[in-house]
Amino acid sequence: MSTTLPPPTEESRLSEHRTFAPDPDFVAQANVGADAYAAAEADPIRFWEEAARRLVWETPWSTALDWSPPVPDERGRLTVPSARWFEGGRLNVAVNCVDRHVEAGLGEKVALHFEGEPGDRVAVTYRDLRRRVAQAAHALERLGIEPGDRVVVYLPVLIETVVIALACARVGAVHSLVFGGFSAEAVRFRLEDTGAKLLVTSDGQWRRGRAVEVKSAADAAVAGLTELEHVLVVRRTGQAVPWSPGRDRWWHDVVDAAPEVHRPRAFEAEHPLFIIYTSGTTGRPKGLVHTSGGYLTHASWAHWAHFDAKPDDIHWCTADLAWVTAHTYEIYGPLSNGLTQVIYEGTPDAPHRQRHLEIIERYGVTVYYTAPTLIRTFMTWWGDEVPAGYDLSSLRLLGTVGEAINPEAWMWFRRNHGRGTLPIVDTWWQSETGAAMIAPLPGATTLTPGSATLPLPGIDAAVVDDDGFPVSPGRSGTLVIRRPWPGMARTIWRSPDRYRDSYWARFAGHGEWGGYYVAGDSATVDARGEIRVLGRLDDVVNVSGHRLSTIEIESALVAHPAVGEAGVAGVEHPVTGHAVAAFVVTRAPVDVETLRAQVAREIGPVAKPTHVVFVPDLPKTRSGKILRRLLMQVWQGDVLGDVTGLQNPAAVDGVRDAVARLQGVTETAHTAEDQENE
Repeated sequence: MSTTLPPPTEESRLSEHRTFAPDPDFVAQANVGADAYAAAEADPIRFWEEAARRLVWETPWSTALDWSPPVPDERGRLTVPSARWFEGGRLNVAVNCVDRHVEAGLGEKVALHFEGEPGDRVAVTYRDLRRRVAQAAHALERLGIEPGDRVVVYLPVLIETVVIALACARVGAVHSLVFGGFSAEAVRFRLEDTGAKLLVTSDGQWRRGRAVEVKSAADAAVAGLTELEHVLVVRRTGQAVPWSPGRDRWWHDVVDAAPEVHRPRAFEAEHPLFIIYTSGTTGRPKGLVHTSGGYLTHASWAHWAHFDAKPDDIHWCTADLAWVTAHTYEIYGPLSNGLTQVIYEGTPDAPHRQRHLEIIERYGVTVYYTAPTLIRTFMTWWGDEVPAGYDLSSLRLLGTVGEAINPEAWMWFRRNHGRGTLPIVDTWWQSETGAAMIAPLPGATTLTPGSATLPLPGIDAAVVDDDGFPVSPGRSGTLVIRRPWPGMARTIWRSPDRYRDSYWARFAGHGEWGGYYVAGDSATVDARGEIRVLGRLDDVVNVSGHRLSTIEIESALVAHPAVGEAGVAGVEHPVTGHAVAAFVVTRAPVDVETLRAQVAREIGPVAKPTHVVFVPDLPKTRSGKILRRLLMQVWQGDVLGDVTGLQNPAAVDGVRDAVARLQGVTETAHTAEDQENE
């Protein structure tokens, strides 16, 4: 018998009344003030031109923006939108990130503090970085790499990873960085899709105190690929590895022996810089293409503005270099601004759970940018306070990225890392956007826990209904960007129609610029214009017509002192359509009914989880996003795809075992109160 559900109603909402105004002392020294919003809104193109002038251009641009929105053609099909920023301009990205700082007298300034998982440490100055990049650029050219050729990089967080990315930019090659823990099949897909001529990998890598051999997986990935000409191998662990003479070359033989001076050439602003692949549990990954001038303009300005970047900062973005966050805030943003930064090869718990605290103290980190999932993990490990004995007083600004941060995790981060006073720059953006789109300016924006606050100057973000009209405050809708911006991905590699259909078709023809970019996220906006991201549109749970945000339910659970992390998924239910299943990592004993009551109190009875599963860990992507769809699949017994690319693939077995134990007993039933609320 089919059940007809009532139409969707307004989502329940968590209320957040805590706000934190900017500290007056911070305001007085901030790079960007409140006046930037009005100036950018008055003339957004001029605003981005001023941002671009922060870079070094060999040839100035003639046209700031050439924009073609999606419009019906003569056959009624939508055209593919096209944005070309800084037309006629030419620059070299590597020169902007390295050479110009040496020429400005900063050659002896440390660019990178590298710390390996085993404890090895290297400080690389800007002069040394220029030498290394020059040698790698010569090596690329000697291996036959020309402008526009693709190079896939399958490495962990190493100095060589940064060097090869910059060397590709220097010679005009297009790099695609791949997480070092991905399977051979995932690497092969990227090699095939890009038609790469070169793979850069390592003999092995360190993972939680163990040397893991990698070269065999690289060999499996390249087997039979006719376009692939060479494999360049970094010696990291010293393990014996299989070798193909002629194809395989050691980094130290090819790069370290190359000349130390390389003459760069400038490339057009729209010359491709890198291809980054979106990840997910279903569907073919999308290879997003970012270009040189527009991307670097957005990345450099955003880093300088919302992290209030200062010349004496020690910046640490904890992301893996293959993630877009690291492209922007661990390579191109900080280096274009001439900063010193930390890059760390290992995991936060190797060899002990205080490794991050130790690194912050050792290098005097001033800006610490990490993922909400790690903050929640710290909460689970340490409870209300971080371990004593570590000096975090160097920190002056904190940042979060990956997905919306739960308000209680935000508050914990502020108390424990921020001494109860430091600003937290919560950033919303995507691989597609290139750099942050919604984030506070720490010298201008009042902070609200759990909200990324306002669109950055120059960005027109809005929350709209199904007809493309702005929603009223407090109502949920679709997050969109209503005009082009420099850092936007220009296309999907070899799939322009997919680019149009995925991001532009839904609201083609809307607004002053002829179309809205659809982010794929649900959000609300309040009366102050602050945006709160609720999660992916397909992560919304529909219980008897009530549309419930998974992130809001998770936040309600994490607000309980016994809960460190929570992942919520909608699972099939014969009566209500969906039932809420909560997968909970605890830091103290707690019972199911207490947690259900917690959600009812924070949101409403309809949001109470039907199922509560206590798990040792939650499966996450390398960017720290909880894979809610995978949680749903495990609960329903669906066949899972390849999970080797997860940050923590072992977590899947823990969830599966916990679900099996729960489903082996009588499941939690709806109470009469639940039935009445539905």
